[in-house]
Amino acid sequence: MKLSPREAPGYFAKPDPRRTGLLIYGPDGMRVALKRQEVIAALIGPEGEAEMRLSRIPGGDLRKEPTLLIDAVKAIGFFPGPRVAFVEEATDVAAPAILAALEDWAEGDAQIVVTAGQLKATSKIRKAFEAHPNAYAAAIYDDPPSRAEIEAELNRAGVTVGGAAMEDITTLSRALDPGDFRQTLEKLALYKHGDSSAVTPEDVAAVAPASTEAELDDVLNIVAEAKTREIGPMLSRLAAQGTQPVGLVIAAMRHFRALHAAASHPDGAARGIAAIRPPIFGPRRDRMTRQASAWGAHRLDQAISLLTDTDLQLRSAGQNAPAMALVERMLIRLAMLGASR
Repeated sequence: MKLSPREAPGYFAKPDPRRTGLLIYGPDGMRVALKRQEVIAALIGPEGEAEMRLSRIPGGDLRKEPTLLIDAVKAIGFFPGPRVAFVEEATDVAAPAILAALEDWAEGDAQIVVTAGQLKATSKIRKAFEAHPNAYAAAIYDDPPSRAEIEAELNRAGVTVGGAAMEDITTLSRALDPGDFRQTLEKLALYKHGDSSAVTPEDVAAVAPASTEAELDDVLNIVAEAKTREIGPMLSRLAAQGTQPVGLVIAAMRHFRALHAAASHPDGAARGIAAIRPPIFGPRRDRMTRQASAWGAHRLDQAISLLTDTDLQLRSAGQNAPAMALVERMLIRLAMLGASR
């Protein structure tokens, strides 16, 4: 039988141990693996693997030893409780062994859980699970997790989330790949361990993956907020850490282009910042929103022109002036531009 995309999340969270088996397939191996982990954990519990109630079989091994699966399905466990015979990364090469195990399955046998990549409608494995009266087949697509799935995951971890924070988490789910997003949720649960208060946008920002230019945020904010006197000391610290002038210009260009996109958004700077990818969270998001509103699109156009000229000058073959001095002069000019009204 087929599990529809609407039905699948609920079944993965609470699978029926009386079923013969479940096929989970799709083009994204990470998404498939995460769903398989969820299903098996729900079937056998946290101690299931330690109690040897889980048998793992690589799909390729069934070509040489087709009886591996049926032996695992029929094996008598030392511990009570549901058992799972898991076939990983199956292809139609493993179809004869899988079809035989489905046909011979009886009540009390281990449930057969099979994962696979993208399977055509003609796949023998897919057709067998879809036609079986006591087994399910579920296709996993590239869609990010729904809000309901995210809430269920957080509830299992004992974490409550406020409305604004949930919007940030949902945005993260669309920006990160499944593995990184799952790790972020796990970090959030650890971050809030022992804290019964609801998750805030600041909490999300604290555990969200940092952007590649995060270490440059301080100097970029100083410039965008026209704090001219702080530019020199900050540049000295960055230079001592090995930051390259061209890297500073590239980071500044990204920052000011993001501000320009936000300031130019038809629904206002806040909506523009919210549309940036990868997403920006918490205090940094609020700070950039204020910067975009204060600068306006016209002055940000001028800022980008100044950055472009400096970048070309740094890359020019005839450039002899110290590169960091050129960048410092450019950043001071930017700060002065930001201070003008």
